[in-house]
Formats: sequence, C-alpha cells, structure tokens
Amino acid sequence: MDVQIYGVLRVFVLSMVLCFTLVAGAALRDNPATKHSGSSGSSSQINSNSVLVALLDSHYTELSELVEKALLLQTLEDAVSKHNITIFAPKNEALERDLDPEFKRFLLEPGNLKSLQNLLLFHMIPSRIDSNQWPRNKDSSSSSSRHTSLCPDAADEDLEISHKNGEKHISVARIFKPNDIVRPDGIIHGIERLLIPKAVQQDFNSRRSLRAISAVLPEGAPEVDPRTHRLKKPASPAPAGSPPALPIFDAMAPGPSLAPAPAPGPGGPHHHFDGEAQVKDFIHTLLHYGGYNELADILVNLTSLASEMGRLVSEGYVLTVLAPNDEAMAKLTTDQLSEPGAPEQIVYYHLIPEYQTEESMYNAVRRFGKVKYDTLRLPHKVTAEEADGSVKFGDGENSAYLFEPDLYTDGRISVQGIDGVLLPPEEKKVVPTKVAPVAKAVSKPRRGKLMEVACSMLGAFGQHHRFSSCH
Repeated sequence: MDVQIYGVLRVFVLSMVLCFTLVAGAALRDNPATKHSGSSGSSSQINSNSVLVALLDSHYTELSELVEKALLLQTLEDAVSKHNITIFAPKNEALERDLDPEFKRFLLEPGNLKSLQNLLLFHMIPSRIDSNQWPRNKDSSSSSSRHTSLCPDAADEDLEISHKNGEKHISVARIFKPNDIVRPDGIIHGIERLLIPKAVQQDFNSRRSLRAISAVLPEGAPEVDPRTHRLKKPASPAPAGSPPALPIFDAMAPGPSLAPAPAPGPGGPHHHFDGEAQVKDFIHTLLHYGGYNELADILVNLTSLASEMGRLVSEGYVLTVLAPNDEAMAKLTTDQLSEPGAPEQIVYYHLIPEYQTEESMYNAVRRFGKVKYDTLRLPHKVTAEEADGSVKFGDGENSAYLFEPDLYTDGRISVQGIDGVLLPPEEKKVVPTKVAPVAKAVSKPRRGKLMEVACSMLGAFGQHHRFSSCH
C-alpha cells in the first residue's frame, strides 16, 4: 500500500515541475523587456555617428594619434556603449609645440603605456556636459562643479568646471572651443593646454631622478694604452656619463692574443648595464612597431653583429641606428647582397657611433647646412642635410629621409626610421696610365777639332780622299 502511494506522488511531482518549466519558458519568450535587454547586451558596435569616430576624423590629430598609440579604442567603445562621455581635447600645439620634449619622449616609450593611458583618460568624463550646463553665478556656491574622469588612477582627483574672467575653464585649462563636436553619444570641447594627473607627474619625476636611472647611465671605461691595448693602471672610479677612454673603432678592433682579461663594463651584477638585453629590447621594439621586419631579421640572424653591438653598449659606448623600413630593404638587388659579408657591411654603414635624436640631428643640419657623421664602416661617412623640414641622408640616388623619428631612445641606443637604404660611394680605382717609351736618338760619331782642321787642309791640296778618317 505504501509503495503504490509513493509512486503516485512521484509521478505527480514530476508532472508539476514539467508544467511549471514550460510556462516559465513561454513567459520569458513573450516578455519584451527580456528581448530588449538581450539585444542591447549583444550589440556593442559603435555607430558611424559616434563621438569616437568624430574624434579620429577631427582636427585634433595629435590627440587622436595618441589615443591609437595608447590602445584605448576598445576601452572608449565600452564607455560609449554604457553612457555619454565628454572629451576635453587639447589643441595640436599643446601636444606638439608647448609640450616638454622629455615628457613627450617619456609618454611614447613602450614601458610607459600605462602613464599614457592615464593621461588621455584624465581628459574624459563619463557624462555629457554641454556648454549650457556650465555654472554661471560667480557669487554662489554653484560657480564651480567637480566631476570624476575615466582615469582609474585619478579617482581622488576630480576635474573642476568653473567660470574665470567670463570664460569657461576645466581645472587649469581654458576652453577656447566649447561644443566643438556634438554627437548623440558624446561631446568634445577644445582646450588650450594639457591636463596632467598627479599619478603621471609622479611617474615622470621618479623616472627623471638619479636614483631611478642610475642603472642606465653609462660608466667610465678603464684607461687603456691605444698602442698596446693594455691597462696603464688600475681604473679609477669615473663619474657616470664620462666618455670611454678609447674611440669606438679601437674597441671594435681585435686586441692582442695575450691581452689581459677585459675590465668589467657596465653589464655586471653590480647595478651595471646589460648591453645585450638592450639590443634585444630595441629589436623587439622594431618587431612590435611594424614595418622594420627585414632589418630585425638581419640583426637576429647575424648573431655576431648583434653580439658586437651589445658588447659595445655594455662597455659604455653609444649608438645611433638608421633603420631602413621593409619597403626600402625590398629594393636591394641580389648583386648588392651576393658578396660575402655584404649584409654586415650595409648594416655597419647605418650605425653611427654617437647618440643622436631627431631633434639633435635636425638642429645640427639647420645650423651647419651639411653634417658628416662617422659610421662603423670605416672610412666611410654618411652626409646629412636639411630637406623639406626633415633630415636627408646621403646624396643622389642613394639618399633617404628621416620619416619615423625616435623609434627607440634610451640614452644608449637611438633608432631612427628612414625610407631608404644608404650605400657608400663606390671607391674609384686609380688606373695607372701607360707612358709611351722614349725613343733613343743615336748620335753620329763626331770628329775632333784637330782632325777637322787637318782634313780641311788636305782638301785644299786635293789629298783628303787618301785618308778614310776624312770621309
């Protein structure tokens, strides 16, 4: 009796659960709110009329370029899909002419990507602020208002919107173009200067301090006799940044076979510099930047060349690499690469034993007209001159322009992108000229004075024919 009741109850419970599941599924399918939420969650694409598209196509070219370099497009797309945003866009002059070159170089270094993202997100507010919403009453407490930016590291640092001298301001920057770009999902105001959060400023200051960069600064090389390549005396401690005792060309030349062990350069464990790691770092930078794969492949495959560069940097020397892009390397012919050691010689001609940046080279050619830089391919030098607002290397067909400056700069190695492969001028062989042989003139034997007088006297008497010497 109990077993039968238990079976009936189990069947009844299972049937009730099945009916409830079917009713709930039908209700969810018919609920319009569920449909709306599902569609909105799946559609995260940005409309062509979005404020982000308008920013990338606007006249704020410097800001849009930094946004792409900082890899912020996906982050901003997510922010726009959730709410309206307000962008305070600095004008191009504020990011190009008025910005400290050292600070701009700090932002563009690959290791400081987080600081660049914080700087750009500090100019964006996750709400729509129209110019009509600016506080106008100067005497009341509503003359200014504070808003939180999208910067995650500046949560306790708000942006203050206020009126000063009848003009709209955002913190310390004046708004010169309110409502410059208006879109349904956001608005862009033009400001005159850059807004820098405290977190980014602290990162930059710590990077500039001597304690933070002491491991990067070059140290003095030991004092070496250039004739014997032996140490004169134990190297005394040299201040950081002092030039090496020998020029870079002597460091490349092999020393004597019985030379003493070289003194440890700035690559040891005692807070010195690792040149091989630095060379690998700039090769990885070329690969990630794109467009310089051919040069990176040459440096990777020619391990002796990369090791030589790393050794020079470890010993305190500096290098400037004129890096041809892939399009320029593709123009090299098989004849130019067929000779043994041709790739090494081509790369050596693009290595300058100086630390030069785009700014220093451009200032030099503007001041002196033409400048000749030594290369590691002795004795050839590369000529630089100013052309079309840039630096032009070489002459004639074998010339190239500096079009992607400061690809990699760390105080030791500077990489400058050029659009051509530089080749040294061909050495003219002096052909010895053939000298015509000088013809020897055979002189007739000449008689003496006494013999001539005697023959003349005999000729007067008609007897000179008897003597053979008178003929």
